[in-house]
Amino acid sequence: MEIRLPFFSYFTAQLFMTSIIKSVYQHPSFSQEALDKIAQVHEKMEVQKGEVLLKKGQISPAYYLLESGLVRAYVLDIEGNEIVTEFFSEGDIVIAPASFFQRNPSQETLQAITDAVLWRISFESFQEIFHGIPGFTEWGRLWFTHQLLAMKQRSLDMITQTATNRYLKLMETKPQIIKHAPLKQIATYLGVTDTSLSRIRKEITT
Repeated sequence: MEIRLPFFSYFTAQLFMTSIIKSVYQHPSFSQEALDKIAQVHEKMEVQKGEVLLKKGQISPAYYLLESGLVRAYVLDIEGNEIVTEFFSEGDIVIAPASFFQRNPSQETLQAITDAVLWRISFESFQEIFHGIPGFTEWGRLWFTHQLLAMKQRSLDMITQTATNRYLKLMETKPQIIKHAPLKQIATYLGVTDTSLSRIRKEITT
């Protein structure tokens, strides 16, 4: 069951802002007052392993800053198999962009892989700070650019890198996933079979 904590106080918001808010919303034009306002429109949530944040077919009502734990995004292929499209770890923004920004039914499902702590911002609150806080538009543009480049690089890696190299890169960039995500989920994300991934792991450790 999803647990939502009451709206946090100014002092709690200050403490939160110094960690994940400050790390996620990095932009030189943000004043301390702006960061405080951004912090105050986020709501803390604690979810348990296996809980779904967004179901396929729903229009995303929010995005989340992931304080701790792991979350995955996945789709179903034509045979009904779950294919992981993204892993989210500590410090990431958990989002289904097309659904959140374009208000379309989501093609992806967002699900907690482990127990997780997140900070939720609704679409309505996002609109308020997007239009009301100087620099937020520019921050959003930079974030989108980073996401686009990361997505393009992942597409290139799927073509130009071996499965072993893709696994090693995941180990380097997001070791939490290697440690906590089920092997089957990692295999679908890397585009290999469970058997192939098991062999890769064995080769690396021997």
